[in-house]
Amino acid sequence: MSVYTPEQFPGTLMCIGFRAWDFGLNITLSCHYRTPSFNMGEMDRRTNSACRATSWRIRSCTLRFASRPLLMGIVNVTPDSFSDGGRHSDLRSAVEHGLRLADEGADLLDIGGESTRPYARPVHTDEELKRVVPVVTELCKKISIPVSIDTSKVEVARRALEAGAEIVNDVTGFRCRHMIKIARDFHAGVCVMHMQGTPQTMQDEPTYDDVVDDIYELLASRRDALNKAGIQRESICLDPGIGFGKTHAHNLGLLANSWRFCQLGCPILVGHSRKGFIGKTLGDKKADRTAGTIGTSLALARQGVHVLRVHDVKPIRDALLMFEVTGGLTGLDD
Repeated sequence: MSVYTPEQFPGTLMCIGFRAWDFGLNITLSCHYRTPSFNMGEMDRRTNSACRATSWRIRSCTLRFASRPLLMGIVNVTPDSFSDGGRHSDLRSAVEHGLRLADEGADLLDIGGESTRPYARPVHTDEELKRVVPVVTELCKKISIPVSIDTSKVEVARRALEAGAEIVNDVTGFRCRHMIKIARDFHAGVCVMHMQGTPQTMQDEPTYDDVVDDIYELLASRRDALNKAGIQRESICLDPGIGFGKTHAHNLGLLANSWRFCQLGCPILVGHSRKGFIGKTLGDKKADRTAGTIGTSLALARQGVHVLRVHDVKPIRDALLMFEVTGGLTGLDD
């Protein structure tokens, strides 16, 4: 039986064996791995504070960051997304869902029409256009918060931007020069995600020398390439891509060290909501993952992550507010 001290797991009272009592929650830890603990020293904290981006310039405005991260509500207009596929696959239900997320306090909405879960089948451009463009059009008429289009297709991005979208969120990391041109021409904000392989191959034995260092360098390279291609650095947001070409251990290592990516000088977005690492960590793949998503959100907020892409806006917003007012985020915006 192993005993871990509070210093090894900041915020944790005690972890004995495979039980943890953290903020009054009883959490089951896996015995098959040991996650690197989050232990940002004082020097790292000062460096992080100095490098951490304070704003993100998007198409029609500039988003400002304080200590609490912004919440990007997810609107999947798909029949097969891993968590909510089929629930909002028609225009009316997708728009109603987007309005509900906005009412619950979302700071942005991310609208996607193609599932990128492992081994998902690609969607034809015409089908993706049919799914997302009407939703983008209607939501941009009815809400004041920015809308992002989640796509890797140039024509889908162009049509969504024409309909009022402010951000292009490309899971392929803007490796297509035509996608870069579209974003540049519309002065859109861009979110550059890391993925090893494609959705059809990414979970086939992903490997890294050091997952944090490797992805740090790859994101830095994409940041610099986009900047050289005419995308202003102030418009670039970076995403380490949780679950996209990563093992369970890779995901946990990235989440525990997300503060490192803030040193890249761009806003950092993390999409961890309801993902498989939560069920695996809890030891129950069928478990409700809301509490696990909230716990991860607090850890990411404490590390200075700027944007959290989530399904459940209200409980996460409430948890972050209480975490902030009770001192959990003290010092992040100094």
